[in-house]
Amino acid sequence: MQRRFDLLASAPRSPEAATASAALGQLPQWDLTDLYPGIDSPELKADLERAAAECAEFEEAHKGKLAGMLDAADAGGQLALVVARYERIEDLLGRLYSFAGLVYSGDTTDPVRAKFYGDVQEKLTEASTHLLFFTLELNRLDDAKVEAALATPAFGKYRPWIEDVRAEKPYQLDDRIEQLFHEKGVTSRGSWNRLFDETIAGLRFEVDGEKLPLEQTLNFLAEPEEEKRRAGAQALAKVFDENVRLFTLVTNTLAKDKEISDRWRGFEDIADSRHLANRVEREVVDALVSSVHAAYPRLAHRYYKLKAKWFGKEKLEYWDRNAPLPKVETRTIGWDEARDTVLGAYSAFSPRMADIARDFFDKSWIDAGVRPGKATGAFAHPTVPSAHPYVLLNYLGKPRDVMTLAHELGHGVHQVLAAPNGALMAPTPLTLAETASVFGEMLTFQRLLAAAPDAKARKAMLASKVEDMINTVVRQIAFYTFERRIHTERKNGELTAERISQIWLEVQGESLGEAIHLGPGYENYWVYIGHFIHSPFYVYAYAFGDCLVNSLYAVYENAEEGFAERYLAMLAAGGTKHHSELLKPFGLDARDPAFWQTGLNLIERMIAELETLEG
Repeated sequence: MQRRFDLLASAPRSPEAATASAALGQLPQWDLTDLYPGIDSPELKADLERAAAECAEFEEAHKGKLAGMLDAADAGGQLALVVARYERIEDLLGRLYSFAGLVYSGDTTDPVRAKFYGDVQEKLTEASTHLLFFTLELNRLDDAKVEAALATPAFGKYRPWIEDVRAEKPYQLDDRIEQLFHEKGVTSRGSWNRLFDETIAGLRFEVDGEKLPLEQTLNFLAEPEEEKRRAGAQALAKVFDENVRLFTLVTNTLAKDKEISDRWRGFEDIADSRHLANRVEREVVDALVSSVHAAYPRLAHRYYKLKAKWFGKEKLEYWDRNAPLPKVETRTIGWDEARDTVLGAYSAFSPRMADIARDFFDKSWIDAGVRPGKATGAFAHPTVPSAHPYVLLNYLGKPRDVMTLAHELGHGVHQVLAAPNGALMAPTPLTLAETASVFGEMLTFQRLLAAAPDAKARKAMLASKVEDMINTVVRQIAFYTFERRIHTERKNGELTAERISQIWLEVQGESLGEAIHLGPGYENYWVYIGHFIHSPFYVYAYAFGDCLVNSLYAVYENAEEGFAERYLAMLAAGGTKHHSELLKPFGLDARDPAFWQTGLNLIERMIAELETLEG
């Protein structure tokens, strides 16, 4: 989701910011010209017009005619041509949407970008309305005849996509209702998402007389000095409280919007639509969640009690949760060092993996700097197979930022490897999409740990990794639990800000344990978490991916030659295989309750080692 660079304006910087920038080195900005030269370019205008025309022509040529094709002698060949045409249109639409989104995320507060993004969304929604009939009509075809047609190699190559489409069949509605849902998406969920993004990007938090955007203020929570952490936390709490009514309205509206959609489609459970999209069974997710809930005392409670002791406190304040260890030297990690660290870790595992990742640096596929209005957080956007992914970071030189770089490059490598599957089958379910990213983090961590100069440095690294894993597993499952409670209660009416905050504190308290004091101000920290808004129930995918990678890494440590090749083959499969099929070559099965325990045991072992290093 990003931008034309000649639209960017440089904000005035304080001397402190300039010093920090110098320590980071030259941070890259991405070059979007591989998609389009600019928002006013003739190429973009021509493709928007072509997209509208091709969508309309596709409907005119094929609507109501698919069943007749099945009766033809070469049914598979004819259907393959239609699906291939549909795929080319999807690639074109995806290119346009990706460019608009990337431009917008460069500065969500810029009215020019916002208008461009909104206009492109509307045009693409209008154009793609002509495509709605296709998957609906496919799902009305006779099962036996479709199966016979799939025996044709040209059509059979699309089997994974056809099976995914037909899995949606029980939840699809009449064509006119589907069209209504599709067209109103721009003015319903889409608009509320945009309101959230623009509001978050526009918030400013005053710390030590300086007004800062969200990312820079959150960074204070990882400062060595407690006064800075407290100041950052209190600035966040103040602004969140001032804006909580708006975020409460957004949360209530989107939860109700989802409830309406789920009810019309016939989903039984509030998270079933996410499970279907992830191609994962409800019982698998339930097993993950129950395993992590049971592990709260052995993981987060145990670790934060240990950390409180290191800080000489009975309890840590909530702003101490991600604080670096006391008496441990902290330094700013420059961009060049971060790049070399991650590429070195990738190369030691697989030179091919490192070569793919290196392209992101060499070809300007990364936007790393922090700027006013820029989208918060980090992401790797795959765009479309005919182009390449882009990575967005908000890099501030912290050790966690290096891990974030490793994480997003893992996504990027995965997306590059999966692209040859085409626009319909390259996308990977979220649960498996997090595998490559978390594995990339693990490779980077293990390389750094092996190079630790002494026990003190090893302790700091282990503690940082444990905290990352707790944030990825325990915290994300707590987020999932929070979402479930919010969406469940929303069915009975709107929730007040006070009620949402009460649920937040209950869930966080249960997951983090008594060693973290969730004092005044923390009750509204739910407001800035974008996944709740953009992708309900997305968050369990992080825990799924982390536990999966822990199990996968254990196989790697004991594997003979060939693991890297099998791993890259798994990534290259994209969305063509179910998780059970992808994990089989590694002897892993996510349906086995013991599978999740293996991943959790790794975290527990790290905490146990930290206890031995306590002195």
